[in-house]
Amino acid sequence: MAKRKSNKGRLELSSSIKQTLRGAGTSALIPDNIDEQIAINPEGLVKELSSHFAMIPIAQIEVNRDQPRREFEQEPLEELAESIKVHGIIQPITVRRLADKQYQIISGERRWRASQLAGMEEVPAFIRIANDQALMEMALIENIQREDLNPIEIAVSYQRLKDEFQLTDEELSERVGKKRTTITSYRNILKLHPDVIDALKKQDISMGHAKPISGIDDKLLQKEFLQQILDKELSVRRTENLARSYKPKKTKPKPKHTEVGNSQFALERDQIVKDFRAFFGHKDIKMEMEGKDSDKGQIVIQFKDKEQLHNLFKCIEQL
Repeated sequence: MAKRKSNKGRLELSSSIKQTLRGAGTSALIPDNIDEQIAINPEGLVKELSSHFAMIPIAQIEVNRDQPRREFEQEPLEELAESIKVHGIIQPITVRRLADKQYQIISGERRWRASQLAGMEEVPAFIRIANDQALMEMALIENIQREDLNPIEIAVSYQRLKDEFQLTDEELSERVGKKRTTITSYRNILKLHPDVIDALKKQDISMGHAKPISGIDDKLLQKEFLQQILDKELSVRRTENLARSYKPKKTKPKPKHTEVGNSQFALERDQIVKDFRAFFGHKDIKMEMEGKDSDKGQIVIQFKDKEQLHNLFKCIEQL
């Protein structure tokens, strides 16, 4: 049965992180004496940055000009912007600190652009500091091992490792000691309808419920499926059985106007079309022959108005 569980306690935060969560801004995460802090305790600073995000003004973030230029299709970007207006950003972007109040995108440019379209003034972002790659990778892997993370937090950590360190699921599997299929399943839940992700985050449903939902491509259908789970309080097993009945509708491919390989038949076909046009007395009549071979197929006659259709019927009656 899908039940809502109480939230477990989170990792004890330092005073600077607590200050950030109270709305002090990014300065609490990135103190003024950051160089000194890196020299004193780089592991501690990177650990805190790995598991907490800050709200950063969009105007303080720039794209990485050294990355290969990417074009973003406008329609999907606008759809994401509409989703952000309603649900917010589910997965924070990741930025590199360049200087005070100056950041550069490492991953999440599409979310950053969509946030601009949505009229957002700031975005949630994980912050990276210079030369932190090895420390950050270790910190993220350590975070995944924690027992108090919800599935979304685990999924975001896996996705960060994949995006920021260019790791395959197989390489991730070796580093964190989890099956490759487990990692793929977690990453797939980030593609679910925002309502499903929200339910998972609130623990209204479990990861066991989310996995079969992720097998449904249609996001509106995912939302409908979620509602059934909640209304009927379905167990994981019943959810899996129900998911099997949600088979995608197979669309029949449109018939192709294929050119028949047999050249002799192609010549005969062209002559037949000419004869038909002559019979119906319309040189401009549109006719096509469709078929995979010379044994079977169909003739398609198109008419442009009622008068032409009437004339066609009169000709057919004379046959």
